[in-house]
Amino acid sequence: MSRTVAIATLGCKTNQFESAAMEERLKASGFTVVPFATGASLVIVNSCTVTSATDAQSRNLIRKARRLNPDCRVVVTGCYAQVDPQALREIPGVAVVLGNAEKRNFLDYLEEAGEGTRVAVSDIAAETEVPPLPLTAFAERSRAFVQIQNGCNAFCSYCIIPYARGRSRSVRPDEVIEQIRTLTARGYAEVVLTGIHIGGYGLDLTPATSLPALVERIEGETELSRLRLGSLEPTEIPEALIERMADSAILCPHFHIPLQAGDDAVLRRMNRPYDTRFFRDLVTRIHRRLPDAAIGLDLITGFPGESDEEFAHTLELIAELPVSHLHVFPFSRRPGTPAATMPDQVHGSIVKERAARLRAMGERKHREFAQGFIGRTLEVVVERGVGRSECRGLTRNYLNVLFPGNARLAGQRLPVTVGAWRDGALHGIPA
Repeated sequence: MSRTVAIATLGCKTNQFESAAMEERLKASGFTVVPFATGASLVIVNSCTVTSATDAQSRNLIRKARRLNPDCRVVVTGCYAQVDPQALREIPGVAVVLGNAEKRNFLDYLEEAGEGTRVAVSDIAAETEVPPLPLTAFAERSRAFVQIQNGCNAFCSYCIIPYARGRSRSVRPDEVIEQIRTLTARGYAEVVLTGIHIGGYGLDLTPATSLPALVERIEGETELSRLRLGSLEPTEIPEALIERMADSAILCPHFHIPLQAGDDAVLRRMNRPYDTRFFRDLVTRIHRRLPDAAIGLDLITGFPGESDEEFAHTLELIAELPVSHLHVFPFSRRPGTPAATMPDQVHGSIVKERAARLRAMGERKHREFAQGFIGRTLEVVVERGVGRSECRGLTRNYLNVLFPGNARLAGQRLPVTVGAWRDGALHGIPA
């Protein structure tokens, strides 16, 4: 019997991390991981449910897997499986539907699967812990990810994630440290701390701790060369974290902050717990203390009721902020969230046009930020080869640099002197 498996992953870095953990356990159990297009005997779809569009992508992947191999078994897990398992159960070819908590024991469900569709989705809101998912390697990656937290307590009006991931739960610090030590021993130069709401790390533990305290332990108790933080809520970036980043030998000067809108009225409708004045002051303080730091923002455009004037406020705020890049998301109704039924839904063509304007501004901001490093020598972690004679490396402040090299350099730390901005990227030569 063929024991080939393909894993299709949609959505966030937390899903990507969990897929990597499942892949490692599948390999240890004798499965051969193959590309999705090969038509594996077992296909795992690790789904996302942020929007209705991502739900549709999951359904399409299931149908495509069955077209590639009509005899394959399809297992669906992730956030869509957690929120609407019945919809997935009714799709022909789905053998198992697993909730997010069931990922930790997914191999047991594969062995138990028989005729019909097995559904195992527990009440995620009842989860009080997040067991660590040990990983020793990341296929085709030079950087490693470590999950330190899961779940979210925010309940923004547009977001289904608290219902799909449960309340905020933290991995114990000793387990995080051990995971990083393992990855460092395997040669990973950079680790990225991931989760759904990592700024709330440690508040649920006994004794309670914090993200700055965890970072301090990682720096003092491991041999890690570079540590990068995932997305942080604006209200959860204390002065202590900014100062530690400024003084740290390993913490990368890179902030990923969800702003979502640059208008106070829109922020209130989103149920976001800050205003634009608070956000402007935060970014200004970060930039003043860390002028070379990358500051990336998440933005939702076309939120229900967003007027031309409110959108203009967002453009004005972004224009004045010293940010390096934007992640722009057109609003999409997600059933089960308050925003899905709000009045004054913005027409799709307007949403698309506003998103294009924000992305154009983001491209200008990124180009200006990147060009400020021309002539400087920056350390990169080599991610992969671009061609036979060119590599791509990531700097501490989240800039990609292309330079001469080959695939054998992957994973190494190299100094690269930046020479030019060309074709939308920085180019340099090894120093």
